[in-house]
Amino acid sequence: MGRLTGKVAIITGGGGGIGFATAKLFLQEGAKVVIVDLNREVLENASQKLDHENLSYSIADVSKAKDTREFVKHTLDVYGKIDIFFANAGIEGSSEPIRDYKEDTFDKVINVNLKGVWLGCKCVIPKMKDSGSVIITSSVAGLKGFAGLGAYVASKHAVIGLMKVAAIENAERKIRVNTIHPGPVNNEMMRRIEKDIDPKNPTAVIKEFESSTLFGRYAESMEIAQMALFLASDDSMYITGCTHVVDGGMLAK
Repeated sequence: MGRLTGKVAIITGGGGGIGFATAKLFLQEGAKVVIVDLNREVLENASQKLDHENLSYSIADVSKAKDTREFVKHTLDVYGKIDIFFANAGIEGSSEPIRDYKEDTFDKVINVNLKGVWLGCKCVIPKMKDSGSVIITSSVAGLKGFAGLGAYVASKHAVIGLMKVAAIENAERKIRVNTIHPGPVNNEMMRRIEKDIDPKNPTAVIKEFESSTLFGRYAESMEIAQMALFLASDDSMYITGCTHVVDGGMLAK
């Protein structure tokens, strides 16, 4: 306990899944946390569940520069500094071959998953304390291909490039920048992906994903949060520009 005492963290996509689990863990470890999400109801529900005096929230569309600047301002107004930025917000899009993929869906995925990370780095890092930590949620889909998930895969590959550039550009200030690459996680995004891939038999999709890992199961959101905690804490002071895989052995299989 106390690995983040005195630190202030922003978590985008903080209303559910990985973001919620990470907010819970960061608060337990002594951080002051701002969760950011698109939906007020989601944020209010998350805040009620977390029920912590060191928690605040900001409603924002991470793909919009104005909204991004607003959640940065909110954090500085409430807590006075930023030590940790977890760029975690993301959407899956649809599951269709490239030839059938809708252009507006592609644009939306890229805007949230890639532009949202770019805007976050652009607006948050200049306001961060030196020796801070930036953590970006990519995916195993950032390291391999998945049929039907072209926009998602492209966006998750692309944020690795942003991470490496941001790590280089901010090394002088000792700001660390890294990506996390979860395998399938037991959360609402995977439920949507399963149904989208096979609406008639999502259970078969679950079994296929499970069998693709060495451990034969999905990750829990808290298991991804544990990696985020390591990268946010001083335990990772000499780690930057790196990809960190939490996939139950999917890429090794």
